[in-house]
Amino acid sequence: MGNAFFVVWRESLEAFLIAGILYAWLQANDATGKGKRALFIGLGAGVGLALLLGWALLTVQDELTGEALEIFQTATLFVAAGLITQMVLWMRKHGRQMKARLHADLAAARERSGYFGVAVVAALAVAREGAETVIFLYGMAQEGDLSALLMGSLAGFAGAAATAWLAAKSLAKLNIGLLLRLSSILLLILASALLIAAIDRLIGAGYLPPLIDPVWDSSMLIDDTTKGGKLLADFSGYRARPALSSLLVWASYWGVVLFAWRRTGRG
Repeated sequence: MGNAFFVVWRESLEAFLIAGILYAWLQANDATGKGKRALFIGLGAGVGLALLLGWALLTVQDELTGEALEIFQTATLFVAAGLITQMVLWMRKHGRQMKARLHADLAAARERSGYFGVAVVAALAVAREGAETVIFLYGMAQEGDLSALLMGSLAGFAGAAATAWLAAKSLAKLNIGLLLRLSSILLLILASALLIAAIDRLIGAGYLPPLIDPVWDSSMLIDDTTKGGKLLADFSGYRARPALSSLLVWASYWGVVLFAWRRTGRG
């Protein structure tokens, strides 16, 4: 539930911020009100596209059984981990220019296609965030309780709406930049956990050798089969009895991410 809350909060907050930026531009550049109507239609279409992706994922899963289903679910974990990592690094590199870029896209779209273009820009911007959320949640659903996932998602959406409202009103002097930076680090930790979950599946299915299993046993300190230990395992990828293959993948992931983090920071 905690992971679902965090992911939906972060993605929904970005979507709210994008919608706010677009609305503010139209407030200053569209006196007719038609642009705002097009914006809301676009936002609704973006949400619809994300839901369509969720439906497609569930439909594909229903059609698969046995080994094919296992491969599909494992692949989803890899995709979710990769998308989270790519999104965080992209935001680190381009986040500062996002507002100017959205304004430029909106101006060009209105010039080229009228208010239909405004709706398309809004739909694509929100659909991107929504589609990422659907894939992330689908990846987490392979490892967790669906009811807890739903509750966490609803709470995350409500939390994002409250955060965006507070930021807009400046009532709490929220530092959105700091919030997004801290949540980026937590997202990378979560991505590494999804990656380790996928590696565990590959080892369990015999596609990947464990090499040494286990490398150590820290279950006396934190047992990942207990409630608290499983929560830590789901969020961070912690394993009380890790295989050497998992440790090598985990270390490689963080090596690549730290290298890319420094490069995107300089960009």
